[in-house]
Amino acid sequence: MKEENSATENSPYKKAVQWGLIKKYLIITLGCILFSLGVSLFVEPANLTSGGVTGIALIINAVSGFDTGYLVIILNVPMIILGFVFLGWKFMLATAYATTLSGLLMRLWGFVFGEEALNCLPFTDSVIVNAVLGAVLFGVGMGLIFRMGACTAGTDIIVKTLRKKFRHIKTGVFSMTIDLIVVGSSFFTTGYDLDKLFYSVLLVVVFTYVFTRVLYGGDSAQLVFLITDAAKAEIIRGCILSEVDSGVTILDGEGGYTREDKKILLCVIKPYLYPHLRDVVAREDKAAFMVVTSANEIYGFHYKNQDDMEV
Repeated sequence: MKEENSATENSPYKKAVQWGLIKKYLIITLGCILFSLGVSLFVEPANLTSGGVTGIALIINAVSGFDTGYLVIILNVPMIILGFVFLGWKFMLATAYATTLSGLLMRLWGFVFGEEALNCLPFTDSVIVNAVLGAVLFGVGMGLIFRMGACTAGTDIIVKTLRKKFRHIKTGVFSMTIDLIVVGSSFFTTGYDLDKLFYSVLLVVVFTYVFTRVLYGGDSAQLVFLITDAAKAEIIRGCILSEVDSGVTILDGEGGYTREDKKILLCVIKPYLYPHLRDVVAREDKAAFMVVTSANEIYGFHYKNQDDMEV
């Protein structure tokens, strides 16, 4: 019995699960680093306001001078508790980690770069550069965190809850709507500065684009329907598997006009591999009928897991 239990503990499946967990938290950590750098080095020094709880913390910081990193942690405590109740402990455990680490990192950069260095920020007087660079780092970091099934609490908890009910609306749309409300509020608490409001809105728009691309863009692919005769279909199938290194599904079909038997090859392929597939088809069957369209979300082998459908 002991030997059997030992074999189970050291099984490839368990090792894969352990590595998957380690990989998940490493990517979340990277996301937290990028996210906190965007806020600490670009957004906050330029006196811009982002969305969500971070934006609320920045507004309070501008009014009171209280540290942004600590504010992020304090403001998120109630949301983390609610998340544990309504979204489950696995999701919220990763979220609590991401939230706490992000807040601490925002404070840590003061020690890493030196408080004097941070006081000399921003790096450039161009507000638009700070807005765009901050949004890019912010968006990539948040996108990585969301892809790993976590968030940074705060309004992200609200987004997650809304996403469960309104499945047809992308996460980025919910985030941008809430962020614009927060940014709009900053206009009344930061001296009615219209220029600052404009650049803060620009930050939110760029962030939403980058965030959505990181969260969904990596799974985009070309969906190819290839109609040919049985003999050519077998040759093309072999070429796709061996040369293009992609999967393919073969369906039976019939020509609507000729009534001839046809084979339909269905292939979902990464954009960078599509030109290779096109070359194979042109070489093997110039008379093939091929329809190509975009697939924005794909679940299955080599793509997202079914468990990732709640992002």
